[in-house]
Amino acid sequence: MAADPSGEPTHIEETVRAIADLQAEHYDSATAPQRIVDRLTDLMGRPIFIVVLTVFVGGWISLNLGAGWFGYRPVDPPPFAGLEIFCSLASLFMVVFVLITQRRELQFVGRQALLALEMALLNEQKAAKIIALLEEFRRDSPIRDRADASADAMAVPADPKVVLDAIDSGRTAAPVREVDPPERTRRAAQSKPREAC
Repeated sequence: MAADPSGEPTHIEETVRAIADLQAEHYDSATAPQRIVDRLTDLMGRPIFIVVLTVFVGGWISLNLGAGWFGYRPVDPPPFAGLEIFCSLASLFMVVFVLITQRRELQFVGRQALLALEMALLNEQKAAKIIALLEEFRRDSPIRDRADASADAMAVPADPKVVLDAIDSGRTAAPVREVDPPERTRRAAQSKPREAC
């Protein structure tokens, strides 16, 4: 298996690059307003934003209370109706920004899920083909001691429609029962093929 100078196998580097390209394509396709909203949402998601917001609200209240104490007319006298309106509008904008960002991220996640599903189906078809070839090789072998029904079943690719129907109908697989080590050892010994004489 070929490796690049950094020591990583080439196929790992190609996979990482393909995932990075997929993410870069998603972010490069964003419009200018979407990028602005993404940046604002990113800023609002940082802990420093809470500090800035707290300092702003505290400073606004302090300045308006201090203005009254020093004989000046406060811009927003208690109960601070202007601050309340500002906070309400800011909250509304924050919610809209977060929803826009989430919607865009959900589109990306949806593409990733579709890609994962397509790759899983492709891998399942490849695995079924490999099992079918191995079974054909076993049948052509001079030692034909037994039929393997489970291998025959696995050699047939799963039908995605049947799988989705099973999920939709709520059918679940039987729970896997843990096998204790002595029983596991006994089963492994029984499943070993006998040596041909």
